[in-house]
Amino acid sequence: MRVVLADDERMVRTALRVILEAEPDMTVVGEATTGAEAVSVVRAVRPDVVLMDVRMPEIDGIRATEQILGPPAPSPPGQEPSPQPGPVPRVVVVTTFENDSYVYEALRVGASGFLLKRAAAEDLVRAVRLVARSDSLLYPAALRGLAAEYARRHPAAPRWAGRLTDREADVLRLMATGLTNAEIAERLGVGPSTVKSHVAAVLAKTGARDRTQAVIAAYESGFIRPG
Repeated sequence: MRVVLADDERMVRTALRVILEAEPDMTVVGEATTGAEAVSVVRAVRPDVVLMDVRMPEIDGIRATEQILGPPAPSPPGQEPSPQPGPVPRVVVVTTFENDSYVYEALRVGASGFLLKRAAAEDLVRAVRLVARSDSLLYPAALRGLAAEYARRHPAAPRWAGRLTDREADVLRLMATGLTNAEIAERLGVGPSTVKSHVAAVLAKTGARDRTQAVIAAYESGFIRPG
């Protein structure tokens, strides 16, 4: 797994690099000290995962995440279009406080999860692996707490709710608890490939990029009540 580190503190980046590069399947392919630099580095090296500090100079981690995960800027008139980028990386927000509104905003714009700066080395490695394969949520209980505090409530059910089948709705609710596809399959008495198909349908119908975005949409719409 190819990882980019974005943090304005050199000691933090060094510590993260040492931990990650001790793993045989991980390598740090770039570093950035500002949000703007993070966007440039990610577009240049196309990593699998970005560890993004929330509060950085120039532009913060929220805007940097939004730019990294958003569509590429159009080419100026008269210039050939830029080549199509590779797969979109997963972004993990690195923060000091898990209940920070900045963290929730970063998740809303596309981050796949967050990690506390005081996390143990094994938790860091697990987080990178988990978001890279996108098979489960990172810290679902904490995400539920953030949603309870910061989610914007809408009185009407979202349009996508009516397009979900009963089984897809069940899968979305179980996704929100942090269960993996295999665990959901066991809970529902179906095969893992069936769950994978249901998850893909949930993402398509909610317009979500990944599981985290689908669960946030479910919380913000009131489809799932945090608590």
